[in-house]
Amino acid sequence: MKILLSNDDGYQAPGLQALYEALKTEADVEVVAPEHNNSAKSNALTLHSPLYVHDAHNGFRYVNGTPADCVHVALTGLLGYRPDLVVSGINNGANMGDDTIYSGTVGAAMEGYLFGVPAIAFSQVERGWSEIASAARKAADIVRRFAQQASADAPPWLLNVNIPNRPYDALLPVKVCRLGRRHAAERVITQANPHGDTMYWIGGAGPAKDGAEGTDFHATAQGHVSLTPLKVDLTDHDNLRYWAQAAARLQDAR
Repeated sequence: MKILLSNDDGYQAPGLQALYEALKTEADVEVVAPEHNNSAKSNALTLHSPLYVHDAHNGFRYVNGTPADCVHVALTGLLGYRPDLVVSGINNGANMGDDTIYSGTVGAAMEGYLFGVPAIAFSQVERGWSEIASAARKAADIVRRFAQQASADAPPWLLNVNIPNRPYDALLPVKVCRLGRRHAAERVITQANPHGDTMYWIGGAGPAKDGAEGTDFHATAQGHVSLTPLKVDLTDHDNLRYWAQAAARLQDAR
């Protein structure tokens, strides 16, 4: 099996190194990751400046761009082959609920999915890298379990996985969950720079708004590893008829 591995914390992040060490015995693993931290870059691609690929001392390759850039460049020419699986992570902190819209970790995995390659995004629930070796071991278990479903003939799939910061033997079984929801983010933080200009810093993520049983928030709070299958179609299918009627009324009013 051939795996393309990326992340959003940068090619020197402990989560990426731990995941590589756990996966390299399972497959041929090629790392193409951002040069710097690119958290919350979602699916952004760099279109108005050149991208460069460099070789790191540890054998990884890094790109002066976003997580999606890394996977895009790798799949459209850098690798010279099609990997069986795209894996992203392990992220330094949770990507649950609304986080998945902003997440560069999910964005890297989604870029693989958009190219027709099965993909998994891995995150740890708490920041700080505690129990990262256990999280990497659990991630390798999940890759091993689902790799057989990553055949060339099968449709691609996209999984979002969050792993509690616990010792391996203390992790409860994987639970398949829906995404929860967060409250709106905290207030923007303002500071004055040395010249007296006001600087704005995006506030922290809000607490869970919907953390009911069945959500990723609930599962990880209980000690389970959460697994959520994602899709890219943002169409509001439930309300297509309503909007068609609204558009028809608009047309009749002209």
